[in-house]
Amino acid sequence: MFFAPTQRLEYHQDLPISPEAAWEFFSRPENLVRITPENLGFEVTSALPERMYAGMIVTYRVRPLFGVAIPWMSEITHVREPDFFVDEQRSGPYRFWHHQHIFSPLDGGVRMIDRVHYQVALGLPGYWLLGGVVRSRLEEIFSYRRRSLLDMFGRLEEVR
Repeated sequence: MFFAPTQRLEYHQDLPISPEAAWEFFSRPENLVRITPENLGFEVTSALPERMYAGMIVTYRVRPLFGVAIPWMSEITHVREPDFFVDEQRSGPYRFWHHQHIFSPLDGGVRMIDRVHYQVALGLPGYWLLGGVVRSRLEEIFSYRRRSLLDMFGRLEEVR
């Protein structure tokens, strides 16, 4: 089977919170529910430890397309508190998923960077049939996340 090309998305957002506060919020998988569109049907299905660590497995249920529930298992593969962590899909809706969460200090806040590399399932046929829909859906999810974070934390410019 021919593999779908690897896609890349990157989103930056400046928030008026410290890198440590950003870490506290984003390193807790249960907070993903707060910044994910309701129509995705996202829910964490595993017990969660008090602190994130490399090797941690987190399971979810998600309805990414057409309302079909899909189990998703990710592993936290790299952790350097409070600078970054990486989650990688072990099973779920993608053939490949690698998501870097990077937190860089700014004057009066933090720059949060989401860098995602992914491949759709089903190889080239999946890419031809669903590649545009998947990318559009991911852009919608990250746009929702941006708005949710602005509502929760405000704009960095507002506190300068």
